[in-house]
Amino acid sequence: MWIILAVSLGMLSSPRLRLISFVLLSVATAIAFIHGVLTPLSLACLAIILWIVFLRQYFNARKTISLIAEFLLFVVAILLFFHQLPGFNNPKILDKVIAGAHSSPYSMYFNFDKSLLPFILLIALPTLFCSNPTSKPTWLHWSALILLVPILLFVAMAAGVLRIEMSFPSWIWQFSLANLFFVSLAEEALFRGYIQQRLSERFGHVLALFIASALFGLTHFSGGYFLVVFSSLAGLIYGLAWMWSAKLWISTLFHFGLNLTHLLFFTYPMYQA
Repeated sequence: MWIILAVSLGMLSSPRLRLISFVLLSVATAIAFIHGVLTPLSLACLAIILWIVFLRQYFNARKTISLIAEFLLFVVAILLFFHQLPGFNNPKILDKVIAGAHSSPYSMYFNFDKSLLPFILLIALPTLFCSNPTSKPTWLHWSALILLVPILLFVAMAAGVLRIEMSFPSWIWQFSLANLFFVSLAEEALFRGYIQQRLSERFGHVLALFIASALFGLTHFSGGYFLVVFSSLAGLIYGLAWMWSAKLWISTLFHFGLNLTHLLFFTYPMYQA
């Protein structure tokens, strides 16, 4: 089921493969219901979402109805992001595992609800995966942006939150699958593909970059002030990657790359004496 869902998400960015992507999503949804990940209540929520999708698509020419439908889809995406729609039984895949001797315990879920964000936001904003780039950065710009990924992790180390600790845990494959498709892609779809893109249209690219990054940081408030600041700075990296490339998968790969580098070379998720 999760592999099917991941493949569906992987195909979603290609217009030629989009129909197959939605067919695979339907298959994954059916399997999830059979295995209890989805319940009749969550299916009722999905039915309401499909009704909003119909409004958005069918009344696309009517600006008022279309805007209302887009707003409702955005609200649904926020609720899914914070796991506030009922009936989703996201399974816990990792329960207090330890990546290394000085790493704190780590638990991880496969989130079916959060993985729906790219599908919903694509209906709300057809240019979610690919829009118009704002500039033509050179390879030096991209090299500097890539270099900022480990620099940010070293800043966290200097603050005493992380330490260097190389590890290759047995659960890295589950981590990679979930983090790439159900975390990084979902979060980038919301904060870069939708929020930053929509804000850019109204306030310009620079202000949109900072607002989207700050909002992304604030969603990590449960981890404390440092994590809010760290996530906001990481959001600037992802936001620049999206702004320069105008491609959602580029910012997603930066997001996933930072998380994977964190796991492989530093204490994950935090340092614990």
